Amino acid sequence: MLTRRGLLAAASVLAAHRLVTQPALAQGAPAPAQTKIALVKDRERGLAIPAAIALLGVDSLRGKRVLIKPNFNTADPFPASTHPDTLVTLIEQLRRMGAAEIAIGERCGPPLTANVLNEKGIPELCHRLSVGLIDFEELPPNRWVRVRPPGSHWRDGFDVAKPVLAADAVVSTCCLKTHGFGGVFTLSLKLAVGLTHKRFMRELHSSADMRKMIAEINQAFSPALIVLDGTDAFTDGGPSYGTLKHAGVILAGTDRVAIDAVGLAVLKDLGSNAAIMDTPIFRQEQIARAVELGLGVGTPQAIELVTDDLVSRRYGQRLTDLLARDTA
Repeated sequence: MLTRRGLLAAASVLAAHRLVTQPALAQGAPAPAQTKIALVKDRERGLAIPAAIALLGVDSLRGKRVLIKPNFNTADPFPASTHPDTLVTLIEQLRRMGAAEIAIGERCGPPLTANVLNEKGIPELCHRLSVGLIDFEELPPNRWVRVRPPGSHWRDGFDVAKPVLAADAVVSTCCLKTHGFGGVFTLSLKLAVGLTHKRFMRELHSSADMRKMIAEINQAFSPALIVLDGTDAFTDGGPSYGTLKHAGVILAGTDRVAIDAVGLAVLKDLGSNAAIMDTPIFRQEQIARAVELGLGVGTPQAIELVTDDLVSRRYGQRLTDLLARDTA
């Protein structure tokens, strides 16, 4: 069982004795000119995830303390939540990349985070792999930082868990799915909601600006790596259950806008609901607001899909063509 004492001890893996100050926030910075997204068309995570990361060329984790942010909103099975094989493969790869310490950090909801983590077997997984585990919901008040982005749609900002800001590198791993409760889709940008305190969820979910507010949370941090597990996807419904389709793709990148744009292209290619199919990708509110804030690329043409085999290359070209046609 996950205990409060164990959680607080785990939190020290990343955050003990570190001074955490107000994070630097993106404020309408210009969008990056170009970014690479690695694409591997393969359902075997143990092969596809390391291959995608290798294609991306990320090799800056040596000696760093890494926080992994998964998608454990609930304990429902993949793609509602991160597949355990994805976590195991990612942890092993991060170690090969030289990570000095690794911890998993999460805040679930609406269920209690501890209950979700226990049901998913995450404490046992962390113990077996010698990885820290931080339940953000159990952090005391002094382990949160208030973030007030200028010009945001939040009334008085939002709180972000200090271990996120204390980590040398944040690695996000998201699923591929639609969101039936106002978010439209839940990929890498929306993953950041789980870094905020639970008491802010009422404001988020009751606001007509929810999708813009999701993007604004991402101003608090910059991921060193994002891995999207699109082996299966929800093309309607979500986030806990929905219409299941097999996509058989793994994406890796460092640009949240680009990851979400390519993920949306996969959903469009599979055939999704009207909220996905009838809105150009860069007109989706999460993405449009993130672009305004300088959190990622501003056009489909700025995304370069990199692959290393014929099947992936052909699929990547199909997505590139779809993105090029997907205009207002």
